[in-house]
Amino acid sequence: MQFRPLGRTGLEVSAICLGTMTYGQQNTEAEGHAQLDYALDHGVNFIDTAEIYSVPPKPETQGSTERIIGSWLKARGNRERVVLATKVAGRNEMTWLRADGAQARPTRAQIREAVEGSLKRLGTEYIDLYQLHFPGRPVALWGSNPTRWKTPSGDEVPIAETLEAFGELVKEGKVRHIGISNESAWGTMRFLAESDTRGLPRVASIQNSYNLLNRTFEVNLAEVAMREDVGLLAYSPLAQGYLSGKYQKGARPPGARSTLFDRGQRYQTPGAEQAIDAYLAVARDFALDPAQMAIAFCLSRPFMTSAIIGATTLAQLKADIAAVQVTITPEIEAQIDAVHQKVGNPCP
Repeated sequence: MQFRPLGRTGLEVSAICLGTMTYGQQNTEAEGHAQLDYALDHGVNFIDTAEIYSVPPKPETQGSTERIIGSWLKARGNRERVVLATKVAGRNEMTWLRADGAQARPTRAQIREAVEGSLKRLGTEYIDLYQLHFPGRPVALWGSNPTRWKTPSGDEVPIAETLEAFGELVKEGKVRHIGISNESAWGTMRFLAESDTRGLPRVASIQNSYNLLNRTFEVNLAEVAMREDVGLLAYSPLAQGYLSGKYQKGARPPGARSTLFDRGQRYQTPGAEQAIDAYLAVARDFALDPAQMAIAFCLSRPFMTSAIIGATTLAQLKADIAAVQVTITPEIEAQIDAVHQKVGNPCP
């Protein structure tokens, strides 16, 4: 396993981060524990979750993933061995996250309520990396990196208020470090500016979508990440499994996420299937497993801190973790870039 610095925190995290949002719907508690055991035994020290998980989010299962991780930590007694990351919801219409039924907003009061809930479910006294799941303002596109601009509207919570709330939690020792997610270059720089001018905690990471079908992070955000030491935690490195090829030609394997929940529209856009076919051909040319090639490509990027993988079976998890052994040679990268030049970012 490779280990990389988490921003300027002094922490070293595994290049593979275990994503856990399937725990509580697609995966049982026992299956979640088995995944966590395997990942830890194979060098993964970085675990990511969120208050809204499991996915798809709904009131009946909200917090289930954190509870499963919490029961594992208690059973194994290994809290000090892992870097534990979770997220507070940003601006959205969910009304079941807060006790008063209010729509989620990253205000001081809501962040306080959220962190107390996460700490209780996780059974820990502190969170290593506490992330804002999505901005507190309306944005043009989920992920905040649109390929076409749409002017957003609606209420917003100032970044300064959110950051001040995070600062209070850091002072109290409930949170060690902070991060952002689904953020833009502008938003990232505003967080950094507020930190500098107000003496508040500095964001250590940014968790955005990044994969062969969506390389929009490379435009503006990659330079921010490298110059400001705000490394990328890439979610969906396999594009929700689409880059494995398992959904090609309309296939819907039993138990797969798009089969169960029909939430894969982000990777069913015009041109997506043709782009996936092209990347699958590159993998065949070099005798590589396509999923491992896709993850290895993410890991090869200089702005990458960790790629967040999620699996529903141990077989998938084993294959994904083994991607650290795959090297993206200049020849492979050249072919990948040739495909990208033709297909662009079909799934932002």
